[in-house]
Amino acid sequence: MAGEFELDGFIPYRLNRASELISLSFARQYKLEFDLTRPEWRTLAALGSVGVMTATEIGAHSHMHKTKVSRAVRALEERHWLKRIPSETDRRFEQIALTSQGQQHYRKITLLARKYQETVRMTLGEEAIRHLEVALSAIETSAGLHRKSR
Repeated sequence: MAGEFELDGFIPYRLNRASELISLSFARQYKLEFDLTRPEWRTLAALGSVGVMTATEIGAHSHMHKTKVSRAVRALEERHWLKRIPSETDRRFEQIALTSQGQQHYRKITLLARKYQETVRMTLGEEAIRHLEVALSAIETSAGLHRKSR
């Protein structure tokens, strides 16, 4: 019908769909090589890139619900990839950090991530990547998310 809303042209919908497709594609790789779920990958990535965090901070950093963070933390703890550090001042809180084994796996997974990113760059081409980076920066800035300089 004329004048109807076109979902396939709605930018938030398209961004979400593209994000999901690329995320699933990368997830297949780290699932196959490291047997990680998406929440486990995101938790590991947050801790590896930021350092010691609380579960709440991991959730905020990776945009995950607290139950997903909790399950991921438990699974990674069972693998001995992370450890919980009780707060000295408040027993309700604990810090979470990668163990040396977790740090080793994080480094291996970042190599896989770099390889995946390079494949995406080659597929899209440098010009498209430059345009995409400008567009994503503009979206992040307008949403109040300020990226760190590289």
